[in-house]
Amino acid sequence: MTDVIVVGAGPTGLMLAAELRLHGVRVLVLERDPEPTPVVRALGLHVRSIEVMDQRGLLERFLAHGTQHRVGGFFAGLGTRWPERLDTAHSYVLGIPQTVTDRLLAEHATDLGAEIRRGHELVGLSQDDDGVTVDLADGTRLRARHLVGCDGGRSTVRKLLGVGFPGEPARVETLLGEMRVTTEPEELAAVVARVRETEKRFGLGPLGDGAYRVVVPADGVAEDRTVPPTLDDFKRQLRAYAGTDFGVHAPRWLSRFGDATRQAERYRVGRVLLAGDAAHIHPPTGGQGLNLGVQDAFNLGWKLAAEVAGWAPPDLLDSYHAERHPVATAVLDNTRAQMELMSTAPGPQAVRRLLSELVEFEDVNRHLIEKITAIGVRYDFGDDFGDGHELLGRRMRDITLKRGRLYELTRTGRGLLLDQTGRLSVAGWGDRVDHVVDVSEELDVPAVLLRPDGHVAWAGEDQRELLGRLPRWFGKADD
Repeated sequence: MTDVIVVGAGPTGLMLAAELRLHGVRVLVLERDPEPTPVVRALGLHVRSIEVMDQRGLLERFLAHGTQHRVGGFFAGLGTRWPERLDTAHSYVLGIPQTVTDRLLAEHATDLGAEIRRGHELVGLSQDDDGVTVDLADGTRLRARHLVGCDGGRSTVRKLLGVGFPGEPARVETLLGEMRVTTEPEELAAVVARVRETEKRFGLGPLGDGAYRVVVPADGVAEDRTVPPTLDDFKRQLRAYAGTDFGVHAPRWLSRFGDATRQAERYRVGRVLLAGDAAHIHPPTGGQGLNLGVQDAFNLGWKLAAEVAGWAPPDLLDSYHAERHPVATAVLDNTRAQMELMSTAPGPQAVRRLLSELVEFEDVNRHLIEKITAIGVRYDFGDDFGDGHELLGRRMRDITLKRGRLYELTRTGRGLLLDQTGRLSVAGWGDRVDHVVDVSEELDVPAVLLRPDGHVAWAGEDQRELLGRLPRWFGKADD
C-alpha cells in the first residue's frame, strides 16, 4: 500500500506530489493521458505562486524560462499600470507557458522521489477505515491510505464520490489555439487593437517562430465541449469579429473553453480529497486558475503529510476545506464580476466606464491586483481572526535577515519560528518546526511562527502563548 495516490499530473497534482515527498510520504501520481498535453491554457504565475516557488527553491528554474511583466489590466482588462508598493519581494507577473510549468513541476516531483504513471485512467474507487481502493481502466487495482483528485473540471474522482458541484453552466464559449498567420504584424496589431476596444475576449499574440496565440469568441456553446474546434471554426469567427481571418493556417493545437462557474460542496470525503479544477472551475479572466490550484496543493500538502505521519492534530486535515473553500469562492466571485465587465451590453459597459475611473486610484488598483495575485488572502483561524495580530492568517512575505532571506529557510517544508529575541523555544516540536534566531529591519514583531505554507500561525514574544499555539498546527510535543 502506498501512502497517497494523486489523480492528475497537472500543476496541482504535481505540486502536491512534491510537497508530500518533502515529508517522506510515498506518492503515486496517476495520469489518464499517455503524454503531457501540448495545449497552453495558462500563460503565467501570479505573485503568490511565484512566492511559493521561491519558498521551495524552484524560482530560479522558472525565471530561466519566463519573462517578468509589470503591466496592468489583469482585472477585466482595466487599468494600464502595475500598482506600486505591493506587499511582496516579487512584484511582477511571470509569463511562462503552462507546458513549461508542468514540465518543471514534474521534474521537481520526480527529483524528490514521486512516481508518475501516465496512460493510467481511474474508473472506480472505494474507501474504508484503513485506506482507499482504486480501480484502473486496464483492470489494475491499487491501494493507498489517502487519495487526492486533481483531475480537472470533469473530475472522475469527484463524480465517484458523489460530491455536488453547484454553480452556473457556460453561457459563452471562447476558441483558443496556436497557429501561423499570413497578415503582416503591423496590420495585424492594428486590427486587433480596433476589435479589442469593444471585445475583450479577442486577441492574437505572437509566440515567436512565426506562430500566434489566437483567442476569439465562439459561435455559441458546443453541445459536446470535449470535441475540439476546427480551423474553419476559427476562420469563421475571426472574420465575424475582425473582417479577416488573418490567413491563419498550420495549427499546433485547437481548443475551446467556457465560462462555467462551479465549486465542489466538500473538498474532503473521508480519506479522499479534491484540489485544483476538480474542486472549482471558473472563467480564465485574470489568469487565476492554475495559480489557485498550485496554492491549493501548497495548503494541503503539509497537512496530509502530517496525517500520514501520525502527528496531525484532529482537525488539521479538515482545515484544508475550511481555508481553501472560501478562497475559491472569492475567486469565482471576482471572475463572475470580470465577465460582466467584459460584456458588450450597454449596462455592463456603463459600469466598466465607471470602474475605469475608480481603478486610477492607487488603493483601488492595488486592492484588485491583490485579489488576482492572491497576496491579499488571509485565513480565518477562528477567535483569533478579529483579536489577534494583523499578520495572523496571512502569508509572510520574503524579508531580508541578517544572515540571508526568510524564504531560503523554508525549503524543507517544515514549520519555522523566526525569533528576534533569542529567548523562545520549540523544544518538543524540533522534528516539525525549525527555530531560527535572526533579526530583520522589515519585521516589527519580536517573533513569528510560520506554518509550512508560510502563513503566520502566531506573532509575539510570550513563550506561554507560543506553547499554546504550537499544538494547534504541529500536534502534541514529543516527550
